[in-house]
Amino acid sequence: MTPTTESAPDAPVPHPPVAGLLLAAGGGRRLGGRPKALLRFRGRPLVEHAARALSEGGCAPVCVVLGAAAAEVRVHADLAHCTLVDNPRWPEGMGSSLRAGLAALEATDAGAVVVSLVDQPGVGAAAVSRLLAAHRAGAGLAAASYGGERGHPVLFAREHWEGVARAAAGDRGARAYLRARASAVTLVECADVADPRDVDVPEDLGLLGGPTGRRTDTAGRPPH
Repeated sequence: MTPTTESAPDAPVPHPPVAGLLLAAGGGRRLGGRPKALLRFRGRPLVEHAARALSEGGCAPVCVVLGAAAAEVRVHADLAHCTLVDNPRWPEGMGSSLRAGLAALEATDAGAVVVSLVDQPGVGAAAVSRLLAAHRAGAGLAAASYGGERGHPVLFAREHWEGVARAAAGDRGARAYLRARASAVTLVECADVADPRDVDVPEDLGLLGGPTGRRTDTAGRPPH
């Protein structure tokens, strides 16, 4: 009798990597022209914290879009693990940085991207990790939510990148694209692990910690 053999179960198909895209080009106009990437948080430039949240949350590669004070950011921030993209059109608004970052990621094998903003110090790796879990469960569009309200970070499967780039204009970023597809967006509650408040005006500097909430420059001195 010919012995029968059992076929081995199919190995799980690995998921394509999920890239991280950090928009860090803004000039901080409402902060008196202080670029947000260079604000101090826990003793280091804020851009480092935001980039680390993406990588520790499971994103690779991580792309950081720079604009205002890009040369200073390159000197003072440790972003050796990131791909840095300069956006000379950063004064046009967040949309230009989103387009620049997505264009840079086209050459990668990423199957999705998590987009985050540099000015949210309360958003860390835990929120990013939850978005990746939602994507692995089948979500092609996902966004962190806070009390049911959509916020950042947001995730786009690769098939959405072209449409997101076309829709990105001014400071709206991907807002219009997501609003038009609201029923397809998976909201991932993150209020228990993240704080979505952003540093936008001087009154928000307290979010960065410290007794005064004041930023110090990259040499550790209070700004003039």
